[in-house]
Amino acid sequence: MSFSDSDNSSHGGEYKTLRHVSRDRLLYEMLQTPKSGDSRSSWKVLIMDKVTLKVMSNSCKMSDITDQGVSLVEDLYRRRQPLTSMDAIYFIQPSKENVVLFLSDMSGREPLYRKAYVYFSAPISKDLIARIKRDTSVLPRIGALREMNLEYVTIDNQGFITDHERALEELFGDDAENSRKSDACLNVMATRIATVFASLKEFPFVRYRAVNLDGDTMTTVRDLVPTKLAAAVWNCITTYKSSVPNFPQTETCELLIVDRSVDQIAPIIHEWTYDAMCHDLLNLDGNKYVYEVPRKSGGPPEKKEVLLEDHDPIWLELRHTHIAEASERLHDKMTNFVSKNKAAQLQQRNGGELSTHDLQKMVQALPQYSEQMEKLSIHVEIAGKLNKIIRDMDLRELGQLEQDLVFGDAGTKEVMNFLRTKQDVMNENKLRLMMIYASIFPENFEDDKASQLMQLAKLPHADTKAVKNMKLIAGSDTGKTSKGAFSLKFDSAKSKHKLRKDRSGEEKTWALFRFYPMIEELIEKLSKGELPKDEYQCMNNPSPSSNGNQMNSGAPHGPHSMRSRRTATWAKSGSSDDGYSSDSVSRNGKKMGKRIFVFIIGGATRSELRVCHKLTAKLGREVVLGTTSIDDPPQYITKLKLLSEKELLN
Repeated sequence: MSFSDSDNSSHGGEYKTLRHVSRDRLLYEMLQTPKSGDSRSSWKVLIMDKVTLKVMSNSCKMSDITDQGVSLVEDLYRRRQPLTSMDAIYFIQPSKENVVLFLSDMSGREPLYRKAYVYFSAPISKDLIARIKRDTSVLPRIGALREMNLEYVTIDNQGFITDHERALEELFGDDAENSRKSDACLNVMATRIATVFASLKEFPFVRYRAVNLDGDTMTTVRDLVPTKLAAAVWNCITTYKSSVPNFPQTETCELLIVDRSVDQIAPIIHEWTYDAMCHDLLNLDGNKYVYEVPRKSGGPPEKKEVLLEDHDPIWLELRHTHIAEASERLHDKMTNFVSKNKAAQLQQRNGGELSTHDLQKMVQALPQYSEQMEKLSIHVEIAGKLNKIIRDMDLRELGQLEQDLVFGDAGTKEVMNFLRTKQDVMNENKLRLMMIYASIFPENFEDDKASQLMQLAKLPHADTKAVKNMKLIAGSDTGKTSKGAFSLKFDSAKSKHKLRKDRSGEEKTWALFRFYPMIEELIEKLSKGELPKDEYQCMNNPSPSSNGNQMNSGAPHGPHSMRSRRTATWAKSGSSDDGYSSDSVSRNGKKMGKRIFVFIIGGATRSELRVCHKLTAKLGREVVLGTTSIDDPPQYITKLKLLSEKELLN
């Protein structure tokens, strides 16, 4: 099955999200292909490498794969048993090592499989194609040889990563001057970003945060990272115009490439949504939460695992809501269940209002305790844990100070007072506060001032490194003086050390829900065509029929402003318990405008992913977040410390 423009792009036909398109392509364009009248080949073997396995597992469930006739999934790099009566599907990167292993499998008198259907995740070189064709014993055994052009990892309906966990280190660290290493990193990154547009059949305007080359400031290799990546992506996409069937010949969407310097506060500030707090405060293994269930027979409790992901409707409903609102909704759900259940009512003989914990225990004791109620009970447990951690760590006061700093309502006096009076605050939380403070008041980290501040905070020398390394991300900036070594590029020119302005027309229902990532402003300006052209340049030479105004066609028109809505509007549940996702928007019959893609080099945050969902509903255009990795605050701080390490940790 081949995809045309109308199958999966936003400019015609049924609307599909990035993850939906990725899943469909893998299942129906690749896995469904091999067909034979011989019943022996009805079951297939799927062979992947490390990268393509991650691509597949984040787009498809195992049941999806087996439904397409795959009975066995194998690792290309492991020794495998011959299955000569079965066909094999190879989904692999187009590397020399992979091609050699494939040829080894299928050459000679006794190949491992009956027939091979080979799909490369990215464009393959002519040399490697020639190498395959030269092996005359393999050629007749190849049923398909194609470029899938799908080498990104979906993390959400509207998010993907290129899986470059060490992008910060390789592009902004001590070794960033090693052009060969950094260029190799950027080239792979560009290839993977470009495959997103090949999958969606979208041709973007490629915009990027440019360097001001006016001669007043020395430009470093770190400053040029977005420019280099934009050029590499543009080269890949222009190739697709002539090589990918049905690829658009005029621009259909927007791509904005920035690096972590646009917002150094978002990765470290405490974000108060359910999703962000789960990953920040709980010891999760990826999206996996481990919990304990009492055994009916007694003895030690049984350990179980649950994945906090899109397949869970409660997670979808709550993930982007404030933790207080999530807790309220969970209590209401439990109360509602108990009120409709006679067995539960009988247990409530003593009267009085029950706590959420009491309701949870009551529901677990019911005979018809279902899978759905089990998940609800798990979320009640998680919310309870989070609220306890917030109380025990006194995070509300810290969170208030963080946000007051960001919006200019607090300064040095308040930070010093907090450090003197809150001696029992965890080092990690004090470090995060100091990093926010350094972003806003860089002049206070000059010379000996930095060591004095860190001594007051009683932080070890290793933590000082994280604060100092923020300037490696910030790079050079014409808008700051020599004193502003830690200043953020994006906001260095703002007065009174104010890094954020309150969002006009947005009522805040919950405390500590004031903060927003800077990409929210950038995306809105991009949608309106208001990005400063000198700061954000474009690789394309727009034709008269494809200008910036055309890209605004999906945005709301007229005097009505979506800003008049209260903040909680986008967090309300819809028919799919995810009222702000493009899935529900399209199901509700709302026509989607042109897609907007934002790619952040050096890692993105859950708050930035949340903003993309929020703006999708607000702008009527699907906003897709791409990045090198999704980082929670502890991960990001560790990576930041490694920027000045000569020996990087594995």
